[in-house]
Amino acid sequence: MANTSAVYARIDTDLKENAENILAQLGISPSSAIQMLYSQIILRRGMPFDLRLPIARPTAIGGMSHKELDAELVKGIESLKSGETYTAEEVDAMLEEEFGI
Repeated sequence: MANTSAVYARIDTDLKENAENILAQLGISPSSAIQMLYSQIILRRGMPFDLRLPIARPTAIGGMSHKELDAELVKGIESLKSGETYTAEEVDAMLEEEFGI
């Protein structure tokens, strides 16, 4: 038998249960999954997935809750009151710079 060591980690109970349910459906034990992760870390000399924040995308009005939409409308009204306005060209340039659209 190979020389083995124990790995102890404290994780959220729901996270553990949800992950183990998926692993069970795949026929993989939690120990095997951890061993696979460690093997990939060694092979890739780092994490086997990207660790970065997702690219921000503007939210469409249809994807907002009433509360979120109200908050955005209030921000717009406050911008108008303070005289902070932009031309369509300026808005296009800001969207291009920030989101690439």
